[in-house]
Amino acid sequence: MSELPLIIGHRGASAIAPENTLAAFKRAIQDGADGIEFDVRLSLDGVPVVIHDSTLARTGLIDGVVAELSAEALVRTDVGSWFAQRPNAHSLDFSNEKLPSLQQVFELFANSDVLLYVEMKSLVGAGERLAAEAATAIRKHAVAKRVIVSSFDLSLVRAVKAIDSAIRTAALFEPKVSIPATLIRRITLIELAKMSGADEICLHHTLAGRRLTEQARKSKIEVVVWTVDDPEWVERARSRGVKALISNDPASLVRYRNSHAAI
Repeated sequence: MSELPLIIGHRGASAIAPENTLAAFKRAIQDGADGIEFDVRLSLDGVPVVIHDSTLARTGLIDGVVAELSAEALVRTDVGSWFAQRPNAHSLDFSNEKLPSLQQVFELFANSDVLLYVEMKSLVGAGERLAAEAATAIRKHAVAKRVIVSSFDLSLVRAVKAIDSAIRTAALFEPKVSIPATLIRRITLIELAKMSGADEICLHHTLAGRRLTEQARKSKIEVVVWTVDDPEWVERARSRGVKALISNDPASLVRYRNSHAAI
């Protein structure tokens, strides 16, 4: 039987705090998560900032394109108030939560052993710059041992490895893989991950069957599964040798894992 999986907070503890905020990250770790996953994009002036969407409409409740605004303007943006508008929203007030920079996240966890999964989100033509800025920040803050840089765009994974081979990377895959069907028949997801130089493969839970996870283990590529909120995935991951589960509600998975640790 394999070891129990690590639990990673998807955009922090995003089920109970606004995603991709310092509050959500702190809550995930407070709830026992082994790490956090979050998204980065570049501001107009080339600063990596933490946000999933390309615009501020959903989490900032204002018009604005991330790539068209300076980092100074972005980090003043309230990205917490929107959370109160969700059905069954948590009673805590997050209206003071601002959009964080990558530097702020690295500084928050400077003196910890928290794992940091950094997903690169990029507009066409800006990917190499994002990869370079992310790698520079990782080196500056000396967090390479705890950071895994990932992307659905495997060219960005290759770019990070080309800049610094010591940085761990992960190839992200969703159910609809955006490559030609003829290639899918000839090239497995594991081979695509290896071609990008990835150390890990992050699979949507619908892709993480026994066959694929076994192929990954044989290729010495660690498997991470997203986004999982069903605690029963803990045992499934254990039996398949999955390294980590990424969850919106890490607390529930941590409780289940801890209750089954001695079984």
